[in-house]
Amino acid sequence: MYIVCSDLEGVFVPEVWINVSRITGIDELKLTTRDINDYNRLMQHRLKILKQHNLKLSDIQKVIATLQPLDGALDFLNWLRSVTQLIIVSDTFIEFAGPLMEKLQRPVLFCNNLSTAADGMISDYHLRQPDQKRMVVKALKSLNYQVLAFGDSYNDISMLGEADKGILFRPPDNVIKDYPAFPVVNGYDELKKMIAPYFV
Repeated sequence: MYIVCSDLEGVFVPEVWINVSRITGIDELKLTTRDINDYNRLMQHRLKILKQHNLKLSDIQKVIATLQPLDGALDFLNWLRSVTQLIIVSDTFIEFAGPLMEKLQRPVLFCNNLSTAADGMISDYHLRQPDQKRMVVKALKSLNYQVLAFGDSYNDISMLGEADKGILFRPPDNVIKDYPAFPVVNGYDELKKMIAPYFV
């Protein structure tokens, strides 16, 4: 029996930090896991920039509230939920995810969480567990599931590698170049055609 694990940002919804960068005009915040493969280094960079510019959690949440699912994402999700179970495994934070999950009709989400200071500034981040994306797949396999996984970034690679079938979805050229073994799809129709035979 196959179950699906997928990334969130860049797959079903826009990249949060890119939109925070665009709306605030802070160019340094546009870097994502599509650019940097060391998540801790990326998050420490983000926390430093937020502090420098006095950007609070509420400022980021206001940006997130404006975001909509990517074109075709909800239709694809509805099809996927009609044929199998889906777990979204993301390096986002529970404090960010609420409005996005509502717009996606509340799929299961595994993600991380933040600490905030009394003044509303983000003071730290906390991983659910190290390498959680791979560990989720590993746990599902220990329950005798076969796992099909897709994502777009460096932080998805260990999940795709652990899965029985891993697929890159609309990845940037640098990720394709660094991980040529994974098949690449560039849209939901293409992804549906690739994974549908697993659920017949």
